[in-house]
Amino acid sequence: MADLNIALIGECMIELLHEGDNFRQGFGGDTLNTAVYLSRLSANKSVNVNYVTALGQDKISQDMIDSWNAEGVNTQFVQRSETKQPGLYMVETDDSGERSFIYWRSDAAAKFWLETASEALIEQLVAQDAIYLSGISVAILSPESREKLYDLLGRCKAAGGKVYFDNNYRPKLWESKEEAAESFKRILAVTHTGLLTFDDEQALFGDVDIEECIARTQALGVEEIVIKRGGGNCQIVTAEQTISVPATKVEKVVDTTAAGDSFAAGYLAKRILGESSEVSAKKGHQLAGTVIQHKGALIDTKYTDAFVD
Repeated sequence: MADLNIALIGECMIELLHEGDNFRQGFGGDTLNTAVYLSRLSANKSVNVNYVTALGQDKISQDMIDSWNAEGVNTQFVQRSETKQPGLYMVETDDSGERSFIYWRSDAAAKFWLETASEALIEQLVAQDAIYLSGISVAILSPESREKLYDLLGRCKAAGGKVYFDNNYRPKLWESKEEAAESFKRILAVTHTGLLTFDDEQALFGDVDIEECIARTQALGVEEIVIKRGGGNCQIVTAEQTISVPATKVEKVVDTTAAGDSFAAGYLAKRILGESSEVSAKKGHQLAGTVIQHKGALIDTKYTDAFVD
């Protein structure tokens, strides 16, 4: 069997995790988190996990690349800017595990990756078997870069690739709801599988119920819809069936950072290799249930080794 190539597009930032009177530095970003967990779960499979972003020439940027390579994530598509560096965010977690963030990212290198991307890089992305991105991957781009992204994704789909889209709606990153809604619709129009957090869909589109969300997404042509509802069951909708898969029960939630990102990784790790949507969702729930019992976006490999099969 030939290797399967999947490219994950987005931004990795410097993470400062507030711990008492001190801060612990790490790295994080929604699609980067998914890429790392997907790489861990795909370690024994013929899957090439490629990350697509832009970083600087600084030491922290190099540390990021070194850490991704150590995780088995390919960095051949990472561009290096001479003038810009990674963004930064600080995260605080309350007693229930819920997070609050402060961001410094307005001039981050990742915002400009498509403005400097070579035609050779674009052609390599078009030829991928799958592309995964999120609402944040799109939101950080300029309107001109978004147009380039829509074209790239459309060409990938036309060439037989599958697009996976996680909505991850963050209102502060958009000029308006209308701008975000129009962008999401254009992405979903070329998407094979939509991983949609229902709370985000409600916030953006005002959905009263899940059926409204499903009808709109199906009308855009999405073949597989995965509705995520936090600690509740996820609902998976295709033309053939609708199923509900319960989340993994967790006694104590420590930190919900990367819960959705790790679910996506678990789902993709099974689904891209042909497993059923139910089996894939169970893997996603299991991984997310483990991740939220530890602090930080990327937890120690000793906690995720059990999910590699």
